Amino acid sequence: MRRTTPLLLGIAALTALVPLSAAPAAAGSYGAYGAYGAYGSAGAYGSDMQDDEPPAWRAATYEGDTEPDPSGPTTSFHNGQPATVDEFPAIIAGLRAGGTRPQGQTCTGSVIAPRKILIAAHCADSSGEKSFLYGLDDLNDAGGTRVAVVDYKKHPKYVNFDQGYDVAVVTVAADIPVRGGKYATVATSADAGLEKPGGSGLGFGYGRKEFDDSSRDVTLDKATLPIVDGDRVCTGVGAGFKSATMVCAGYADGRTTILPGDSGGPLIVDGKVIGVASWSRSDFKWYSVYGRLTNEMGDWVKAQIVDTPPQADFKIAASPSTVKVAPGKYISTTVTSTAGQTGAENIRLTASGLPTGVTATFQPDSITTGATAKLTLDAATTAPAGNHTITVTGTNAAGKASTTTITLTVEGSTSGEVKVTATPSSGTVRQGQLAQTAVTATGGTGNLTISASGAPAGTQVFYNPATIAQGGTSNVWFFTNFQTAPGTYPIKITARSSDGKTGTTTYTLTITR
Repeated sequence: MRRTTPLLLGIAALTALVPLSAAPAAAGSYGAYGAYGAYGSAGAYGSDMQDDEPPAWRAATYEGDTEPDPSGPTTSFHNGQPATVDEFPAIIAGLRAGGTRPQGQTCTGSVIAPRKILIAAHCADSSGEKSFLYGLDDLNDAGGTRVAVVDYKKHPKYVNFDQGYDVAVVTVAADIPVRGGKYATVATSADAGLEKPGGSGLGFGYGRKEFDDSSRDVTLDKATLPIVDGDRVCTGVGAGFKSATMVCAGYADGRTTILPGDSGGPLIVDGKVIGVASWSRSDFKWYSVYGRLTNEMGDWVKAQIVDTPPQADFKIAASPSTVKVAPGKYISTTVTSTAGQTGAENIRLTASGLPTGVTATFQPDSITTGATAKLTLDAATTAPAGNHTITVTGTNAAGKASTTTITLTVEGSTSGEVKVTATPSSGTVRQGQLAQTAVTATGGTGNLTISASGAPAGTQVFYNPATIAQGGTSNVWFFTNFQTAPGTYPIKITARSSDGKTGTTTYTLTITR
């Protein structure tokens, strides 16, 4: 991740078709590839074409020892910031013997199970024994947990990073004590749409902060990157961008970018890892390309997660385990704990599965086994009616966990009617422009899928995301073109719940010349 004074640069990829890991690419191993210019001022959807013929660029990953190619005018990096492991507890640093960075840092990964790490396939290609270091904001600090590699399993279709399928799952020799048991959630084909252009993703990495790695900084960084239309703008480099297996993010000039050492790092949308940092143009002043997971690649990763969080011998329970609350009110229950064979130990309490509009507060949030804690569930007036299963987890210092469930009933209408709103409910644009509205839906059971009908010919509709939780919001974009006929069009927006119930609202789109 690139850092400037006083800000540190997030994980935006300075991309010369170079993988983002830390091993130097063999001379001539990827050939010389032409590229569109990297220094244009356009943003995520701006033009990348330059008046002058750009230099030829080689392909490069973000592996930690990769050296950026010399380039023309330097760009200004900003909008990144320091990060901590607590912000994304699944983050982990990849090391290799012989790596030139401090501690041999070479790649970045995400822990997806006690002994499983999600990373880029090309991170396995560099020479030197591989290992991982967990739990440090700065890899130069003492402590952390080091684990050895048992197996490095690449996607079966992986050949080279610029050919797609740049994803792997590493099995390590010991449990990784992920804080709070908060393993990374991997996107799959069921999450298709999260990678659509127009949204943004949050990335993390331990990579470089400058092109020449002058500071030797191995702290954790983060940055938010716009997701762009890779088929249109991430072209002309290496074997070419492939939207079926890749996601393109960042900026044409690499103004916020990831750097060598960030290979394999996550791109997170709506709490799910939708991509792993893969490659860029070799000067790293271009877009960042990630291996896409909202497809069969994510399904393959999911299939590799065969182990579950290690179970503790201590136990937790809730009394009562079934509670009711009215919207705008709160209810409390007691979390009890029983020590295991190892005796009394400290455990941290967390809650998951909370419906939209419901918050959980533990008093206290850490207890010694044998003690109790009060759990208060506070329901906003917008909390969806119905029964909701909340999982309470107690996790000890070794990462071992015990869970119990609470059934929360939010009182209200039992009709299950799906209600949909669009804000704003109308918009006027010229031909070739885009309109946007925020669609919120609640009702029925489970998640709701958003769709639209009645858009004029030549108009494309995008949803971010296409599936929302109860009370959630989807940003819906209407992209017109210059051939879209002027007029006023009532567009029906439909939300369908998991149990088949539907609701609609109307967005009125007016197109002028």
